Amino acid sequence: MRTIDENALSAQKDRSYLEEFINEYEVFILHTAHKGAGKYITKRDDQWSVALSAFHEAVKSYDFNKGAFLPFAETVIRRRLYDYSRKESRHDCEVLIDSYTFENDMEEENAAVKHEVMAKTAAGQETDARLEIQMISEVLEKYGITFMELAESSPKAGKTKTVCGKAVLYLTQNPLLLNEMRKTKTLPLKIIEKNRNLPRKVLERHRKYIIAGVEIISGEYPILSEYLRFIREEDSK
Repeated sequence: MRTIDENALSAQKDRSYLEEFINEYEVFILHTAHKGAGKYITKRDDQWSVALSAFHEAVKSYDFNKGAFLPFAETVIRRRLYDYSRKESRHDCEVLIDSYTFENDMEEENAAVKHEVMAKTAAGQETDARLEIQMISEVLEKYGITFMELAESSPKAGKTKTVCGKAVLYLTQNPLLLNEMRKTKTLPLKIIEKNRNLPRKVLERHRKYIIAGVEIISGEYPILSEYLRFIREEDSK
């Protein structure tokens, strides 16, 4: 376990050290807030408070199974900043709907308003998906993988999907191997082949898909994780 990860775990239990730990990583928090907000952030901005609170949340919820602490903290900060941005945009342009609108007899107006509410809900989900794609794309870029390449490396046959799913589960359930993969940016093919008795050729052919699956399953990507539901189902067998 790296020193930073050990320090994060120590900060969970020691309030005085927690303050010291947060102060030590103020530059990281500001930099992450800048990337998440898409603009320069200072401690006078609301986004600083959001990012600071998110970092504190990351410390409190961190465990070794979630991989290295800083990437985990960055994900939490960026997601909270996105939630804040969505909340603010709703205040600026939300449609105000009072009880009268839904209770009166103006059926056409009711239908129009309800349609707009449903459209905004769908748009919000689409925006969430785009955010997750953007976030995972930045993670995969460090492996030299583009999000678009995943379509080419995705398994089509059922047996191949099962092999890839077992490889993903094996890595997500072994923190040491997960951290090693993230550190070296390579898939530990020999270890997976040996310990899970999986065909080497399949692992090599679908290396990019497996890496992406590991990062998605072990990260905070609820929408993208739905596309890998078969892996969770495999785990429950």
